[in-house]
Amino acid sequence: MKRIVQTVGAVSVAASLLLVASGCSGSTTAGSTAGGAKQLTIAFVMGAEADPFFKAMNVGAAAETAAKGDKLIWQGDPSLYSPATQIPIVDQVLAQKPDCLVLIPTDPDALQASVTKATAAKIPVVNVDTHVTDLSNVISFITGDNVQGGQAAADQMATAIGYKSGGSYKVVAGLTSATATTNVDRLKGFKDQLAAKYPGIELVDTAYSQSQAATADSNVSNWLTKYPDLAGIFAIDGTNATGASSALQAKGLTGKVALIGYDAYKSNVDLIGKGVFTALIAQNPAEEAKQAVDACHTYIDNGNKTTGIEAKVTLPNITLNKDTSAADLTKYTYVQ
Repeated sequence: MKRIVQTVGAVSVAASLLLVASGCSGSTTAGSTAGGAKQLTIAFVMGAEADPFFKAMNVGAAAETAAKGDKLIWQGDPSLYSPATQIPIVDQVLAQKPDCLVLIPTDPDALQASVTKATAAKIPVVNVDTHVTDLSNVISFITGDNVQGGQAAADQMATAIGYKSGGSYKVVAGLTSATATTNVDRLKGFKDQLAAKYPGIELVDTAYSQSQAATADSNVSNWLTKYPDLAGIFAIDGTNATGASSALQAKGLTGKVALIGYDAYKSNVDLIGKGVFTALIAQNPAEEAKQAVDACHTYIDNGNKTTGIEAKVTLPNITLNKDTSAADLTKYTYVQ
């Protein structure tokens, strides 16, 4: 497993860190703290470090800790999105006694004990992107609007397949995990929107990839054989989108099976213009990380109190499609 430890000095950062930011890995010497605030060691533990979503989150974390003169610990399994690999990494990070833990749990129940362990060690916890089941010991949960993202994906799907009342259409959904809260909420939004507005669209199958694009590719290939009349695919996160796009292109089905994806990986954004993706739902991972660092500081600087901290922060999504301007495609593409 790989660990990135960053110790950062004074760096100027734009106050509005949307999706465009710059950052780097490696080590430098910590400088003076910003505004006299205490220098903190802030640890982020995520699933699948290689995922461009988490790379973009690292950009936001590195920039904001740099601005505050903090030390950043960045650690996760290199590629596998799984509680089995994440839990030992959390234990290793907690042994380093960070001032705050930003945890992106791969499973809401399996990682609950990790939050309990951190709290017992008097290490405050922020959840980002995904969350544990019981948030009572989490000082803030920061995420994108996943239910709305699923609803937007359903709307884009209906448009892409030329939905007409009375018609019958089969679609599938590729997920990373059956329990990760982002996946659960996006699927709920997608299914609820189909039921409410597009009853002729039937979700006939789902499959899981554990954030492995090759597995997602295989899942989609199997679906294309099993459902020769398949109308569309909802790839519920970036790695599933990457795998699905590869499978469709390999089988010469670009533009024939609608593909709605999640996450603005550059490689996938580039495929919108080629007709591989009908749409992508873009999040704001850099801003999520920035706000997590800020929540850690507010809590500790206020004497371990949650005053001034929002218990839940929900950031809006952006839908990217063929009608999106080149400038906005660039703006919302995840920076790494």
